[in-house]
Amino acid sequence: MKLTDFEALSFDCYGTLIDWESGIADVLVPWARARGLDLAAEDLLERYAGAEARQEERTPEALYPEILGAAMRSLGASLGLEVTADESERLAMSVGEWPAFPDSPGALAALSTRYKLVILSNVDRRSFARSNARLGVHFDAVITAEDVGSYKPSLRNFEALLEGVRGLQVAEGRLLHVAQSLFHDHVPARSLGLPTVWIDRRGELAGWGATPAPGAIVTPDWTFPSMSAFAAACLATHIE
Repeated sequence: MKLTDFEALSFDCYGTLIDWESGIADVLVPWARARGLDLAAEDLLERYAGAEARQEERTPEALYPEILGAAMRSLGASLGLEVTADESERLAMSVGEWPAFPDSPGALAALSTRYKLVILSNVDRRSFARSNARLGVHFDAVITAEDVGSYKPSLRNFEALLEGVRGLQVAEGRLLHVAQSLFHDHVPARSLGLPTVWIDRRGELAGWGATPAPGAIVTPDWTFPSMSAFAAACLATHIE
């Protein structure tokens, strides 16, 4: 396969385009410190990752802000710490404040000149709209957990992606999925035969951060350290 083989790129948003780890940590770290818990941000994120994934599996019909609030309360219970209604609401409503990675808007703008762009995200429509304002690009299709009624890594979400891309008149086999999370994206996408690009935002950092460990061996077709590196490779390939 070559990067020129594809007509459309589908993206995970949070962790790939939007820096959700910083956004989540900005809420969790002050909360933990206020309770006297001296736990590193990385440790909090890893504990939170499990709580969120379990909540998404238990209540797949819940909107993402509800998932965030419930996951924070679950994290607090596991640590023996209080989570007030205001504190859980703070995380629930914080998605639109999470920053875009600095290279995301430019990379997406460049890629939009060559490919159709699609979002497949574990959020609700309202939250994504706030994030999309930070990305500054038009997506040809947006598919959220709210639309599907389940959360990645459910295969239902990727089946909805494939159906949505057919509606864009993209030929079979001409979709490439781009994501940071091996757990949420690469394992299910590869199980359906989708080619994937891993944007390895965490690089040399130890652990998995705000995403659970993948739980299965998975090998993406390409790996890049950033969106800018991926976009550069795509455009260089087209020029060649």
